[in-house]
Amino acid sequence: MPSPVIITVAITGAVPKKRDNPAVPVTPDQQIESTHEAFEAGASLVHIHVRDADENPSSNPELFGRVQEGVRKHCPGMIVQFSTGGRGREQSARGAMLPLRPDMASLATGSVNFPKNIYENPPEFVEGLAKTMLEHGIKPEIEVFDLAMLYNAANLVKAGLLAPNAHVQFVLGVPNALPARRNVFDFLRAELREVLPQATWVAAGIGRHQWEVNQWCLEAGGHCRTGLEDNTRIDATRLASSNAELVGKIVDACERFDRVPATPQEARAILKLPQAA
Repeated sequence: MPSPVIITVAITGAVPKKRDNPAVPVTPDQQIESTHEAFEAGASLVHIHVRDADENPSSNPELFGRVQEGVRKHCPGMIVQFSTGGRGREQSARGAMLPLRPDMASLATGSVNFPKNIYENPPEFVEGLAKTMLEHGIKPEIEVFDLAMLYNAANLVKAGLLAPNAHVQFVLGVPNALPARRNVFDFLRAELREVLPQATWVAAGIGRHQWEVNQWCLEAGGHCRTGLEDNTRIDATRLASSNAELVGKIVDACERFDRVPATPQEARAILKLPQAA
């Protein structure tokens, strides 16, 4: 039987890319519409950032709430994941939307150099976000931008701040962080089996690495992330027309790797999330 693959669509991102591709959705209505198109194309999980009126990254719970409400209305059962990422947002505000109780939220478990700044996640801040997610029944997606973050996640499990059946995302291709190399990808998966044997995993390839990493994930039995947050092109020569087009590229490749897109119900079962009402 083909193995289900959870397709995550990262619809917008923290860094403005509207100038690169006008298909990037910015307003809540645009984000809801883009998510619905991606859902219809085969995505079962949506990763959400929001922007303010000037298109700056925002932690405004009202904006997150509007997008979540629209997704739950128009995309039945789809897993909603909020970003707590730090670009353009103060640490004190990065968890402000968590009381809205999305199904999941991102959790980077350490600091890392980005091309032009430091993505700061001090230990006490990481633990605070993990506690808040635990209190609200939110499953973290562990964001691994550098190797130490994987072991930090294992320590959170030991401390009781993270369930053993964690969901881990390897982020490959950010300059100054983990490179998008197959031997690095294979090493990370091997280490995950050692330190978090009950975990599920996904990998994200940034920029030109997106499609290559998608194929590695399909081949290796993991899950996939795509979307205009990570890459605004369908290939080297053409801008993507929508998030749905990027999702469709993975769906079209599934048969070649003996995979099938997971339904929202299957995705929830794989990630040990409650089924949607």
